[in-house]
Amino acid sequence: MAIQKMIAERIKAIRKEKGLTQEQLAWNSDVDRTFMNHVESGRKNISLNSLEKILNGLEISFKDFFNHRDFLRS
Repeated sequence: MAIQKMIAERIKAIRKEKGLTQEQLAWNSDVDRTFMNHVESGRKNISLNSLEKILNGLEISFKDFFNHRDFLRS
C-alpha cells in the first residue's frame, strides 16, 4: 500500500477513535475542511508541516502515529 494511503487511513482511524468529525479535526488542526477530506481520502499528498498540524489536532505524536502495525515492517 502506498504511504500516502497508509497515512490517510491512520488519520481517519484515529479521528474516529477520538469521536471527531472531519470538520472538528480541521478546526483543531488549523486546516481547511475540504483539505482534511482530501487528506483522509488519500487524494492529497501532504507536507510534513501539514501532517504535524493534523497530528497536533489529534493530540498524538509523530512517534505514536507511526508506531503502528501498518507502518512497521518485519
